Amino acid sequence: MAAPGFWDDAEAAQKTLAELKSLRRVTEPYRELTREVDDAEGMAALLAEEPDESIASELEEQSKRLLPRIQDLEIRSLLSEESDAHGAILTIHPGAGGTESQDWAEMLLRMYLRYVERRGWSAQVLDRQAGDEAGIKDATIQIDGDLAYGYLKAERGVHRLVRISPYDAQKRRHTSFASVFIYPQAGDDAKVEIKDGDLRIDTYRASGAGGQHVNKTESAVRITHLPTGLVVQCQSERSQHRNRDAALKVLTARLYALRIEEDKEKRDSLGGGKKDIAWGNQIRSYVFQPYTQVKDHRTDIVVTDVQAVMDGDLDPFIDAYLRLKERP
Repeated sequence: MAAPGFWDDAEAAQKTLAELKSLRRVTEPYRELTREVDDAEGMAALLAEEPDESIASELEEQSKRLLPRIQDLEIRSLLSEESDAHGAILTIHPGAGGTESQDWAEMLLRMYLRYVERRGWSAQVLDRQAGDEAGIKDATIQIDGDLAYGYLKAERGVHRLVRISPYDAQKRRHTSFASVFIYPQAGDDAKVEIKDGDLRIDTYRASGAGGQHVNKTESAVRITHLPTGLVVQCQSERSQHRNRDAALKVLTARLYALRIEEDKEKRDSLGGGKKDIAWGNQIRSYVFQPYTQVKDHRTDIVVTDVQAVMDGDLDPFIDAYLRLKERP
């Protein structure tokens, strides 16, 4: 950066800085872990020469703390794509099935909010449309955190639920589906230009819960990006201005994701990119009855503690997917 002429080409300089930042996310934690591992090895050597119960106990505790951090660093090293470091926009849509699928969509929303909480990230609900009887018709949340998109991209796809329906008087088993889409937020280095002339902005009255003001004024906003045909909407806020800003965030993220996908297709056509592992759209099944298990169909990972998964413990599935995706 101190080299003469480094800043002469602002675009190239910004790209270099982004690459440097990406490398530091791995190298700096690696150096810190290396120092702690060296300390642990020193304690082990000392313990071999002169057994001491207190040192042995301290070494055991330190080893327990180091192992998950080493595993996490290994996963972080796999997240090297441009968009991995960005925040994420997550949307959930129920499939066919009315109340059953809408209830399942809301269960997924809670699961992801708990996952965000576990990782120490932050989440903001940009849009949430309540179902007619229960659940949600769709939801969009903005997630901010270190490598949020890099991790959450593993969740893109169709999620299947099998359970005894609480809405069925005859207590029959039902299968419900909901789709999850993940888009990277457009960072400062992302060149996404949205021209006012390319947008059609419609306002309308919000539906569902929200109070008298929300339902009786045209606070809801729908934005259509004419060149691509992408449509986004938001009606959660009381203010039309805030709904417009939230809808623009989602549109920007979707346009950024579209640009990344187009770039990837170009690289793949030249033989320089890896093909995605395609096992179909249904990525995971959550079975509540007659037995309990959650199975990821891409990696064959099975977890029998369904409640832990629904409380946001998604690391086994996400880690396995990211490792599998990097295989040659």
